[in-house]
Amino acid sequence: MFKEMPASKAYRLLESGPIVMVSTRATNGSDNLMTMGFHMMVQHEPALVGAIIGPWDHSHEALRRTGECVLAIPTVDLARIVVDVGNCSGSETDKFKRFGLTALPATDVRAPLVGECLANLECRVADTSLLDRYRLFILEVKRIWVDQDRKERRLIHHAGDGKFIVDGETIDLGDRMVRWQYLMD
Repeated sequence: MFKEMPASKAYRLLESGPIVMVSTRATNGSDNLMTMGFHMMVQHEPALVGAIIGPWDHSHEALRRTGECVLAIPTVDLARIVVDVGNCSGSETDKFKRFGLTALPATDVRAPLVGECLANLECRVADTSLLDRYRLFILEVKRIWVDQDRKERRLIHHAGDGKFIVDGETIDLGDRMVRWQYLMD
C-alpha cells in the first residue's frame, strides 16, 4: 500500500547525483567551500550542470561575481567532513584550513581543486537567467580532473534528514544502450 509524502520531499526520491562540494575564490582572493546536493545535468555538449546556490550561501556572491567555480566530488570516506563543511559559513571560517583539505590550483578557473576528492570539475557560469527566480546557476564544465589512483570511489547521495546513500554495486548494461552509443567510450 502506498503512503503519501509531502511534495516538498520529492528530492528524496529524485536527487540521484552525488553530493558535491563547490569551491569558489572570492574577488579578495579568499577560497571557500560549500556542500551542495541540488544539482543536475542539463546537457552533454557543451557539458552543462544546473546548480542551486542561494543568496544565503556565502559562495553565492563569489560565484556571481567571478563566474567560476569547481565542483569537487567527494567519496564516502569524506562524508563527515562534507556534512561539517555544510554546517558552517565561509564568511566566518577558512574551511580548507579547518577541515584539513588541500586547495590545488586549477587550470581554467581561479577557484581551487580539492585534493582529497575523487574528481574536480572546473566550471564557468554559462547562464544566470534563472538565478533570481529559482537560484539556479547554469555552469559549463570546462575541464575534469579524476584521481585515477584513489582507492575509495564510492560516492554519497543525500536522502534527507541527515541520511545518505552510499554507492554500491554497479551493473554494466552498456551493450543494451544501442540508441546512445555515441555517448559511450
